[in-house]
Parts: sequence; C-alpha cells; structure tokens
Amino acid sequence: MPEAKKPAAKTDKAAAAPADSEGSECRDELLSESEELPDDETVPGGQSELTGLFVERPESTTVTKGKNVTFVAKVDSSDLLRKPNMKWLKGKWLDLGSKAGKHVQFKEAYDRNSKVYTYEMSIIKVVEGDAGGYRCEVTSKDKCDSCTFEVTVEGGSLPGNLILPLVTFLVPRGDAGEDAGDLDFSALLKKRDEPKEDVDVWEILKDAKPCDYEKIAFDYGITDLRGLLKRLKKMKKVEPKKSDAFLKKLEQCYSVDKGKRTQMHVELHDPNVQVKWLKNGVEIKPSCLSVLTVFCQCLSLPLSVCHVRYVFECVGNKRTLTINKSNLSDDAAYECVVGEEKSFTEVFVKEPPVTITKLLDDVHVVVGEKVEFECEVSEEGANVKWMKDGVELTKDGKYRIKKDGKKHTLVINEATIEDIGMYYVYTNGGESKGELEVEAKELEVLQSIADLSVKACEQAMFKCEVSDEKVVGKWFKDGVEVKPGNRIKMSHIGRIHKLTIDDVKPQDDGNYTFVPEGYALSLSAKLNFIGESNMFHAKVGVAIVTYHPLDHLSLSDIPPPLTDPPKIHLDTSSTGSKNTIVVVAGNKLRLDVEITGEPVPTVCVTHINQSLEGRVRVETRTTLSSFVIEGAERTDEGQYSIIVTNPAGEDRAELTVKIVDVPNPPENVRCMGVGEDTATITWDPPKFDGGAPIKGYLMERKKQGSSRWTKLNFEVFESTTYEAKKMIEGVFYEMRVFAVNGIGISQPSGNSKPFMPIAPTSEPTRLTVEDVTDSTCALKWRPPERVGAGGVDGYIIEWCKEGEDNWVEANKEPVDKNTYRVKGLPTGEKLLFRVVAMNIAGRSPPCTMKQSVIIREIMEYPKIRLPRQLRTKFIRKVGEKINLVIPFQGKPRPVVNWLKDGEPLENKSVGIRTSDFDTILFIRSAERDHSGTYTLSVQIDNMQDKADIHIQIVDKPGPPINVMVTDVWGFNAALEWKPPKDTGNTDITGYTIQKADKKTQGWFTVYEHNRRPSCTASDLVMGNEYSFRVFSENICGLSDEVAFTITVPIYIPPSDLEYNKPAFKEKDMSSSPKFTAPLVDRVVVAGYSTAISCAVRAYPKAKIVWMKNKMIIGEDPKFLMQNNQGVLTLNIRKPGQFDGGKYSCKAINDLGEDEVECRLEVRGFSPQKGLLQKCSLTGM
Repeated sequence: MPEAKKPAAKTDKAAAAPADSEGSECRDELLSESEELPDDETVPGGQSELTGLFVERPESTTVTKGKNVTFVAKVDSSDLLRKPNMKWLKGKWLDLGSKAGKHVQFKEAYDRNSKVYTYEMSIIKVVEGDAGGYRCEVTSKDKCDSCTFEVTVEGGSLPGNLILPLVTFLVPRGDAGEDAGDLDFSALLKKRDEPKEDVDVWEILKDAKPCDYEKIAFDYGITDLRGLLKRLKKMKKVEPKKSDAFLKKLEQCYSVDKGKRTQMHVELHDPNVQVKWLKNGVEIKPSCLSVLTVFCQCLSLPLSVCHVRYVFECVGNKRTLTINKSNLSDDAAYECVVGEEKSFTEVFVKEPPVTITKLLDDVHVVVGEKVEFECEVSEEGANVKWMKDGVELTKDGKYRIKKDGKKHTLVINEATIEDIGMYYVYTNGGESKGELEVEAKELEVLQSIADLSVKACEQAMFKCEVSDEKVVGKWFKDGVEVKPGNRIKMSHIGRIHKLTIDDVKPQDDGNYTFVPEGYALSLSAKLNFIGESNMFHAKVGVAIVTYHPLDHLSLSDIPPPLTDPPKIHLDTSSTGSKNTIVVVAGNKLRLDVEITGEPVPTVCVTHINQSLEGRVRVETRTTLSSFVIEGAERTDEGQYSIIVTNPAGEDRAELTVKIVDVPNPPENVRCMGVGEDTATITWDPPKFDGGAPIKGYLMERKKQGSSRWTKLNFEVFESTTYEAKKMIEGVFYEMRVFAVNGIGISQPSGNSKPFMPIAPTSEPTRLTVEDVTDSTCALKWRPPERVGAGGVDGYIIEWCKEGEDNWVEANKEPVDKNTYRVKGLPTGEKLLFRVVAMNIAGRSPPCTMKQSVIIREIMEYPKIRLPRQLRTKFIRKVGEKINLVIPFQGKPRPVVNWLKDGEPLENKSVGIRTSDFDTILFIRSAERDHSGTYTLSVQIDNMQDKADIHIQIVDKPGPPINVMVTDVWGFNAALEWKPPKDTGNTDITGYTIQKADKKTQGWFTVYEHNRRPSCTASDLVMGNEYSFRVFSENICGLSDEVAFTITVPIYIPPSDLEYNKPAFKEKDMSSSPKFTAPLVDRVVVAGYSTAISCAVRAYPKAKIVWMKNKMIIGEDPKFLMQNNQGVLTLNIRKPGQFDGGKYSCKAINDLGEDEVECRLEVRGFSPQKGLLQKCSLTGM
C-alpha cells in the first residue's frame, strides 16, 4: 500500500501550486491531461535533485497569456574540458533549438572568473500552446545532467463550476502568510484512520470509475493527483484500435535537417484505394513536375532529374510521400486520408546552427570617425543579432547593419564617447564580441602664428592653421578678447584662421593669442610696433651692424651727446631658477632684455658652443632688445652672454637656456610571462627623458597581423612592468609602449616579439611505478586533463627522499613520452616522485606520488612468453627472412641461451639479439639446413624456464619418377608414376597432368591437384598420337622440373561404330491467340504523343483488331498500329480531351480469339486553377 506523501516544503509551494490547482479542476480533465504527459517527465513539485553540473536550474512558473517569460539555467564548467552543450526540450522529444525565432529566443553568457555558463530561454507573448512540461539537458563529453519544469498559462478566471470542488479545501490560516489558500489536506490526514496494510490502492483505482479517483486518493492519503493518474495510465495499457484502411500508419513525427530529403510511408489494406495527402489541413495537389515523374519512372531516371518538390509514390499497397530539399516551410502537420480514416504525423525541420567563422576585432577610433564591426558566418542569408549592454541594436539614424553573403557589418557613422563599450553579435550557433574604444579627438596645429614687427600705418596679419575644419576660436590681446571693427577683421576659411589689423597704431602693440573652443590649447605671438624715432645697434656673433635713422640731419642740428653707462635689466624670476629660461623644443625662443644708457649702447649676444647665424635675429628699440630663435632645438641649450657697450662703459649678463622635449621612446619591450588571458610586459626606460622627469607610460596592444592598436590604459602607468589582461588564449599579440613627461608623449617603442597568452596545463594524472631496480625506477603517468591552447612541450620528473623537501630533477630537458626511467638513485632509500608538465606558459602543478618507493631490486621468476604462432610448427620457404621476437620476464636480468637440436647454436647465419625483456632470432635468408628444433632457456640462479620452437624450411619438390602409359582403350589412356625423390622437405599435396597431341604440340591440363600417383586421361581423339607430362606439387607450388612419358607417343586407333540418325518428326506449333503481356492503364498529358502496348502469341498468325470504347479503330491517321513479332503497339498522336476512354485489342485466328483492354486518362491544363484537370472520359 502506498504511503501518504508529506506536504511540499515552503520554498517549493510556489512552483507546485500551478500543478496542484490544475490537477483538481475536473476529474475527467485530469485524466485526459495526464495522458498527454511524456513518460519521462517529472511531476511538478517532485523534481529530482541536481547531479552536480547545474548551479541554478529553471523553476516552474505560471504566466498570463500574452506576457513574456524567461527561464535561467546556470552550469558550472570548472571541471569540464570543453564548453557544455545545452538543449531546451518541450515534452519528450521536441527540440526547441529548431524553433528559435521571434517567439522563442535563446541567450548564452560566460563568466571567466567563476567559470559559469548562463543559459536563458525566453518565450515572447505566451500562448495557450506553450503550456506543458519542459526539460533542459546539458552534456559535456561523458558528463550530463537534466532538470524539468512546468509552464502553466492562465487566460483569465475559471468558471465557477470548475472551482467548486476545491472551495472546501482552500483553508486560509492565520500563520500561513503567502501560502494561505493552498490545498491543505493535513486536517483530513489527521482525522482519518490509518488504512489497513493488506489493501492494494492501485487495484481499487484500476476498477474504479474516473469520477471516484479523487475520493479514493483522499481516503488513502495520496495528495499527488497528477502522479496518480500518470501511474494509472501506465497500468492501463489500452489496446490500439485496429484500422480498417491502414495496415501501418505514419510515425508520430519525422525529424529532418534543412536541405535534406524525408519520406513518409503508409501501408494499406486495399492496394487499389486512392489516398490524399494534407499539409496543415490543405490538400497537397500534384504539380506539372509531379506528372513528369511518371516519365522519369518509365525511363528509370532519378527523381532529381525533374527537380520535384513533392513526390507521390504507389508501389503495391505502400504509399509514400517524399519531400525533397526540405526547408522551414515544410515544418508542419501532415495527414494521409483514406476514405473516412486519417493518419497524422508532424515534420520538424531542423535548421543547422549558424557558427561565426570570423570573430569581431576590437576597434579604437577618435570621436567623429566611422566605426565598422565585421564578422563572417557559416551560411549565407543567416540571421544575426547585434547587441550592446543587453539592448538589441536596430537600423536607425545612428546604426546601419549590412549583409553581404556570409559577411555581416555593424556601422556607426560618427562615433561618440557614449558609444564606448562591448558589442556582441549572436547567431543560433555562437557569439562573438568586440570592444569599442573612442578617444577624444586631439587638435593638431599645422601652422602656428608668428611674431610681427610692423611700422605705423602698415597692415598686420596673424595666421594659423589647425587640423579640424569645424573648430572655431577666439582672439585675445593681452588677455582681453579682440572684437572685430573697422580696422580689425577676423576670418575662418576651412582650417585657416586669420586676424587682420589695418593701419597699425602704437596701441596695437602687445601679445595676441588664438584659443580654439573645446581644446586646452592656445597659440600666441607678439606684435612689435616700430616708431620712426628709434635708432639701435645690433651685434650678432662677431659682426656688428649699426643703424642711423637720423643721418638726414646736419651736424649743427645734432645736440651735444649725453653720456650714461649702459645697464642690463634682466628679469628671470618667473623661470624658477636664477638667469635660467626653459623652452619647449620646437617653440620660439624670445629674450626681451631692457637696456638703458646714453648714447644708445651696442648689444652683442654670444653662445659658448656655437655661432648664432641663420635662425637668429635681433630686434632693438630704444630701451629694449629682443633676441629671437625660431624653432628651438636641443643644440640651442647652454649658456648665453649678453654684452652692451657704449662710450660711457660696458655691462655684461650671463643667461642659461634649457631646452625640454618629449622623451625618447622606451626600449627593449618584451614579454616576461603569460597566463590564461594575461601577459606580463616589461621594458627599459628611455635613454633621454627630454629634460623633464618621466611621469609614466602608456601601453598599446594588437593581434599579430592586425593594424588596429588598442589602448590598455588612459592614466599614465609609473612602473616599467605591466600585466595586460582580458586577452584571448591561443592568439598571438604584440605590444608597444609610449613614455610620458611634462612636455608630452614620446614616439612608440618598437613592437615586442609576438607572444601568446597561455595558461599552464593542469597536473599530470595517475602517476604509478612500473619497475624498480637497485638504482633505477621506471614511472608512467597520464597526460593532464586540461591542456589548453599551448599544448604540452614535455615533462620534468623530480625525486626526493621521504621526509625531506629537497627535490632533484631527474631530467634536464623535458621528455615527450609518458614514461621515464629515473637512473642513479640511491639503493635502499625510500623516495618520493613527482611529475610536472611544461609548456610555453611554464610549469604545471606537480602530480606527486602519495606513497614512497624503496629502491631495491625485486626478485621475479623467469618466464618465457612464447607468441601464439610459435607454439606450433613454424614453416617458411627457402629464401624468406625469419625474425622471431620472443619476450620474457624475470628479475634480475636472466641469462638467455639458445640450442638447436640439443646442441649449442653456432651457425653464423643465425643471429641472436637479447635485451632486458626480449630476445630476437633472425635469419636473413632461410635455407633447408636451418630446419630443426630450437630451444630457448632463460635462467636466474637455480630458476629456469625453457621453450621449444620447431622451424621447418620448405622448397619446391622434384619431378615424379618413371611416368608411363600402362593401358589404352577407346578414348582413354591410363598413366602411372612414382613420387619424386625430393619432396621439398614437406608433404606432396598432389600432381598436375598435361597432354599434347602430335599435330598441335600444345599442352593442355588434364588433371590438377591429383593426389594419387596414377590417373586416366579421357576424351582423347581417335587417330591422334599423344604425349603426357606430370608436375609434382607441395605447399610451395609446382615443381620446376617435369617428368615426361618414357615411351613414344601413344596412338588412339579409330573405332568401327556407325551412327544411325533418327527420323525427324515435325512438332505441331498450332495454338489459339493468347496475350502474354496485357495492356496497362495510362495517364497522359494532353498534347504529348503516347503509345499503349501488349504482346500476343498465336499460330497461325492472328488478325489484330484495335477498338476504342468497343468501336473498331479504322484508318484514322491519328492512330498508328504496329505489329513487331507479336508485340502490338497503338501509337496515339497528340491525344486530346476526347481521346480518353477504354482501349481494347482483339486477336483472332482459326483456332480461337483473345482480347485485352485498358483505360487511358488524358489530363489537360486549366488556366483558371493552374492545375492539371482530368478530362471527361467517354464510356467509363
């Protein structure tokens, strides 16, 4: 008797509630519903526990019709060697992977840190047909796991009469909380008496009516109503109703891959009955190509010749529907209809998964540039889905999606900072991702503004050029924005910005700056106003140039000169160091030195290391001298001397100029180590830091062969060792590094050598001892379970004494094999051994032997393991090579001895080679003398084992002896001979006898493999003379020599017999007409000539009469009647609608008559319906 089930746990009530509510709606509906459950489905609320692969499993749920629902399953892959395969199934066999589309969608994700795969199945806009049992299965090599869940669809409130039976059991409780209103049978269980043990509930239920199931279940404490009905269904095996029309119906379903052919078969009771095939309730009618299959079958051509989609075949009582080149439109329900009976089936077309053959690459662009993500898939016209941050990307103004055969491209017209992120492309068979990095656009100065020295009333023009045409900016003078006016004009044409000042005045003198909007950049230059009253002297290097603007005055007009010693007023307080100026390389160096003295002093600027000619100019006014160097270089760095002189004296000042620049690129970029998805990169600092301290470094990487570099850090990295992450294992990468100081970023370093992120393998497995001697130990092991993309380069074996931790390497170079003998071990010591796998990523974790091994020779009895073929006589032919390998065992190494026929083996043509575990006997060319009994013995001290090997060397035999003819009679001759003296060291297996007559001298075989030394040659020709010869034969073949008859050729005398020819009696061939091949019913196409044929046998020759609908066909030119040796043919030229009917052929002679008939059906094309229509038949 079954025990009453306990109420479900509180955590399971939410999942079990839909199933319980469904199970109690109506007794009759429960029974029918249970019959639809698959046999291997688990009843909701009673799911089995996880077996280890699932971290999270989907749960049963109730969903409202029209809503969306998502099920999540998580699988732990830490112990798996490869990616697991997930299947979502509905019911017992329906694979939902073939139904992926708008209604059912799948998603897959992988977490590298936790090594957990997340699988999601979403049902969009649930319909009533989605209700039922589901199952998800995960498989990986030899591991598998599965779990089940239920989906219940609610379409609104149920009628009151369905809820009524449950009202009395919905007991709200004050402490039930969210479980209030569930089915509660606890009160009934407490009040009822325990059932007697000898009561069999299932026997009661088997004989009860379905309306009493619920009452019986309550009486005996069975709360799982659905499980009860499921078990009853198995117990009640209903005999299938026999069909009157079908001997064999269609299968329940057919599954076919897209593009393949599928066939559906039925067998009928009546072979002449007509069948109809329906697809989704609509009849499949034959097309023009279907009719052409009749001709293909008549000509024995394959059906593919006429490219038919649906093919109907009728062979006896078997009917077949063939669907060629199945596509998704063939996924439907099919019916075969015979009269009032139907046979149903369903065809599922599985679309092969579309895989991604070319993965996405990471893209690095600047703001405003065009972005293209490109991938290739395995099948043309496949559907792919582009996503970013979990949101599907569609065609709009920002994104464009292009398809070109197998190539799919996602295009972003103008990249922005908001587009940064990871982009995914999904197919039903894979996914790929690529990262987009968008960098703020840097503005490049193509031409900077230059200092101007302009006289009064002249025009001053500042001009600069930047890299972006769309950039706008503002002009400032001494920090104040310049406004356009009558004299001042600003223009922006393309990349060129201009500031024009007409009619320059003294107040225009100052510093002018152009500032682009949105960029931390400014371009500055100075406007020097030159007045007419100035006079100055300038000396550059050693050359002195004196300017006299007042030469037009007379000497009497010149006032007496004033004398004031020259003085240099030098201010370098803003530089941070006394008399030191720091200039960025490439910028303009301008030294403004205020000078006083009367008369106007002469200025001389000198550089200690070089001359200042070429890029140097000196601009001098009354009290100011400007020293300008265009485009400062590193060679301009050093100490400068400024000397001013006049008749009243001299003044001198020393000035230090420091040129700073971007640093040189880093050097010697190299990879120091790799991991599963990481790599450690190191480099040497640049030799020249540009005159400013190195702030840090920027790193970039790219895949080998690609031209796209990806930035790894946006903040400077101070160390010279960097760990790059998020790489793909098994892909080659290259790295380069930039150095950064206060001035800017250096040029990139040289590319590193290509390296591949690879993780070390897992530890080797099953390390065992194979053999031990006094100083060696043979080990064997299995390869690691997880190898990875780097493979295994070899193994290192290490040993140490028990209780110590000083491991000694047994081999310096890695060994490829999984076995190794460690030599040179200390005798009698207890040693531990371990093995590590090596690859490009380094050492794997060690596999250590758990128990120590004592290094000591183990005594083992000698034993010869004789191969099976040597246990019987070993036979070889003369001249063949003999190579016998005989293994043996024994420790220490046994002593091996060979004997032949009891004597020591001293034949030099027989070679012996012996190793630690086998011995080899080899003969390059066998001779008869090598035959005999060879004895092998292996001995250790007093222990010995022996084995005998019998070798027989055979050759072709000699010829027979004394071949003679002993008797001749009639057409026969008797021959006898004696066996050959040389049998070839083996038994004679037979003889071959040949004869030759004197006329032709050609030898013909009389007997082969004749075992006796005698024979009788028969079928000889009288009057001829014959000679005979005999060959002997053994297992090597026929003898090379032959024995001939000793006597002269024998003569066969002619006989006196006479032949009496019997009288000829003519046979009576007369017969009445009889058709041996009847006429066959035909279906033809109107307008195409056809013929009907039959065959008749009659003697004398019969008269043939052709009739149509019992009317004799006369001399109608449309019909051509032929008779070819009894084969009668009626050719009908281009039959029309009125040529259909019953055709008969009658054969008549004097002995009787016979008649056969057939029906001819002519079908014509109807333009209104586009189908072949049956023409009306006359006389049918």
